[in-house]
Amino acid sequence: MKKIAFILLIGMAFSACNQREKKSSNSLDENQMAKDALTAELDSIQKNGQINGFAVAMVNQEGMLYQHGFGLANTETKEAYTENTIQHIASVSKTLIGIALMKAREMGKLNLDDPIQDYIPFQVTNPNYPNEKITIRHLATHTSGINDTEQYMERAWVLTKDQDLTNVRTDYPEQQLNPAELDIPMEEYLKGYLETNGAYYQNDNYINFQPGERYNYSNIGATLCALIIEKATGQPFDSFTKEHILQPLAMNATGWSLADVDITKHARLYQNDNSVLPFYTAITYPDGMLITSSSDMAKYLTELIKGYAGEGTLLKKESYQELFTEQLTEKNFDERNTSNPYNGDYSPAIFIGHSALGYTGHSGGDAGVATWMYFDKEKKTGRYIVINTDMGNDERAKELEYYAVWDKMNEYFEKLSVAKPVHNSSH
Repeated sequence: MKKIAFILLIGMAFSACNQREKKSSNSLDENQMAKDALTAELDSIQKNGQINGFAVAMVNQEGMLYQHGFGLANTETKEAYTENTIQHIASVSKTLIGIALMKAREMGKLNLDDPIQDYIPFQVTNPNYPNEKITIRHLATHTSGINDTEQYMERAWVLTKDQDLTNVRTDYPEQQLNPAELDIPMEEYLKGYLETNGAYYQNDNYINFQPGERYNYSNIGATLCALIIEKATGQPFDSFTKEHILQPLAMNATGWSLADVDITKHARLYQNDNSVLPFYTAITYPDGMLITSSSDMAKYLTELIKGYAGEGTLLKKESYQELFTEQLTEKNFDERNTSNPYNGDYSPAIFIGHSALGYTGHSGGDAGVATWMYFDKEKKTGRYIVINTDMGNDERAKELEYYAVWDKMNEYFEKLSVAKPVHNSSH
């Protein structure tokens, strides 16, 4: 009887194991079907529209839910745009300034309410309010009063050296792409822009509001914060972020310059008329020139979601709490957009923002580039999209294609799960 009972128990165990494996297999099949359906729908949007190439990633706290590339990274060579294609990601790069700032604070190198003048060797004072101190927090929340003017739009970007400029357009209308020989060190440019007797100074480089009084998005202010991190830590910003962000997250395809990455995987960038743009960088590179893949950004976005939930690895729990704390109130704004779910300007935190409708993240746009990176604070799910074609002023195209991609991804979160390996040896 004991032998029969033992055989029955073994049979029941194998039956239960087989049922678990069958259930797991069905779940995997459903997950793959959802991925295939999403791929087909996003592929259709790309083929019927004006975007040359893009990639997307969807994640939750546990990791990757979905990633894929669509269209072409290079229309001449017909190279496909994949999740491993790299390009710079515009202002989404600023979120790394936030992480780096909080890391420097953890290391005891600075505090958010320190006056910026404690760290920089040139004078930065709003001439409208010469007795008011600008703090690091003001820079991090875009309330410093530092303003982006045509001196920024016409001077900050430069072409990279030793590239073939045949059949490319350097006359981008919104931001001037300057010859490579006009490149200068970041600190030299900031000094010339921010000192009242500087080479790039003009009267509207500062707005007529006291520091901390009015939200005014500033690329120059963000770059100045990166310089302060350099001065406080004694380490170049690109090196500091590599050590404390990129390497810990195994973002191995990512860097701040073409010298840091595999240029053979770099997408070409296109104007909305499909003309090819040259490779370029920026004197103010921390404000928008991180070069990366959607696969690497999925790792980064997963970490941000974990950090928001108190389980991040790059920073301590209290540092992440400060990073995501909403810093401003209604009085800091002239007006606010309450209807856009992905508008991080609605309620800034530390170089990242909260929309009015429950999303946290950042977006970006440069010549030939558009990016979005946001996560749902309640559901702990995040989306990232990077595009190598700008639509210029074609708002209809943006609405029909950019947001069509974004909204289509949102429909699939509940159908996707993080793939887990099936272990057949656990009987």
